[in-house]
Amino acid sequence: MCFSPEADVVAAVVIGGIGVDAARHVQNGAQWPLAALPLLLAGHTLVEAFVWWGLRGDVGDVVQTVATALYLGVAFVVLPVYVPVMVLVLEDAPMLRAVEIVTLVAGVLCAIWLAAALVTEPFTARPEGHHIVYHVHLPAGAVVIALYLVSTCGALIVSGQRFLRWFGVINLAAVALLAWIATDAVTSLWCAWAAVTSAAVAGYLRSAGPATSRGAPASAS
Repeated sequence: MCFSPEADVVAAVVIGGIGVDAARHVQNGAQWPLAALPLLLAGHTLVEAFVWWGLRGDVGDVVQTVATALYLGVAFVVLPVYVPVMVLVLEDAPMLRAVEIVTLVAGVLCAIWLAAALVTEPFTARPEGHHIVYHVHLPAGAVVIALYLVSTCGALIVSGQRFLRWFGVINLAAVALLAWIATDAVTSLWCAWAAVTSAAVAGYLRSAGPATSRGAPASAS
């Protein structure tokens, strides 16, 4: 996230608390992956605090390397699979489920590709102003980026549920804006943005009311 490790810690605590509130309003099992998203991203934000501390020399090199690998692992390997699965379990319409399966396949391919890059290629993190720049060598990077956007934003945009569609549109617009403003900082800044916006999940689950089918509320679409 921007600013400092202290800001990351505060954000992680706040987002984590919101995630706990979201979990309290789950109506059935299909909503659990959605409710858990703020908790996942809160943990992700907290990990970046250790990257910051490592870059400042407050923790050892081993801690910083592990934190960087974990941060990139969640961003590059977990999220491209998690998001399509989250949307898929909430989807009722057969045609949309077929599309969601395509986004999941894209996410699995992206995750495998990025996991291989993290294992076989060097990765770095460096401070630049009030954010961290992460670098991983990605062969055919444009293809990987396309798969990533299809799985993390596209899966949401094609959802049959209005909240998820808007969530996807807003996050896609955010990544485009951040890429235009600071290309090298997209990984850090967009993940921070996604963590903050995931707080809307708690509000959604609070207002959704009892689910009518597989976790999808009657007013969701």
